[in-house]
Amino acid sequence: MSFQPTGGLVDLHVHFMPDQVLRKVWAYFDGAEQHYGTAWPVHYKGTESERLAWLAEQGVTGFAPLVYAHRPGMAQWLTEWAVDFGKRTPGAVPTATIYPEPSVSTYLAAALDAGARCAKVHVQVGGFDPRDPLLAPAWGLLAEAGVPVVVHCGDGPIPGRFTGLAVFAEVLAAHPRLVAVLAHAGMPDFAGALDLMAAHPLLHLDTTMVGTAFSQRMAPLPTDWASRLVDVSDRVALGSDFPNIPYPYAEQLAAIESWAAADERLGEPFLQSVLHDTPARLLRMG
Repeated sequence: MSFQPTGGLVDLHVHFMPDQVLRKVWAYFDGAEQHYGTAWPVHYKGTESERLAWLAEQGVTGFAPLVYAHRPGMAQWLTEWAVDFGKRTPGAVPTATIYPEPSVSTYLAAALDAGARCAKVHVQVGGFDPRDPLLAPAWGLLAEAGVPVVVHCGDGPIPGRFTGLAVFAEVLAAHPRLVAVLAHAGMPDFAGALDLMAAHPLLHLDTTMVGTAFSQRMAPLPTDWASRLVDVSDRVALGSDFPNIPYPYAEQLAAIESWAAADERLGEPFLQSVLHDTPARLLRMG
């Protein structure tokens, strides 16, 4: 990558999980041809210390280690693990996740009190409705705290029962102060994501897997993508999905650089914003 942002890279969408959970995630990707119809060889399989070293080698100085739950009773201990990991790991911030269950506001409030600075919600994997009344207090807590929540609510790579931007739009309407980040830029409905951002000034998107050769085959970007980013250039944040990507980390950075080069109104100020300033602001990294 030719551009080096002041302060280094800040990645809003990275996954660190307890080993037993991450092994199951990798096993799922090992069977990606059955699930997605295409191979998905995880590029950065390794020990926790190796993965942290690989991130540092890419120039990442700050990141949000995200976790997510797929069944009741899982989100609390994952959140407790992620808060501890974020506190003990240089460059990381404490994070949380939520799941529609009676205890959600209790363990989320505890995580926020303990310093959680980002949350993750995976509607597709979790298989739940983000409009579930059990989640309303949690959305409210996040909105009140101003803590960003990275939400995988798009239909990519495969639709879920409650995916689709129109569903999450109802959550945004009910919680207008919520600082949400559309994971994968709402893939594959990129145009819809930008339209939703126009209606909700606190809504952001992350770049996770967007514009890479792997994703372009499944969900190509609109031809006017770069020009449409101009109006929301300060609400686009670097995300990568490291380590669970089927290509080198640099491919994500190259895609973002190509957008900056495609419209003279973007350029290096856009790169500085996306690669450092916006995610650092969201994560309160100073």
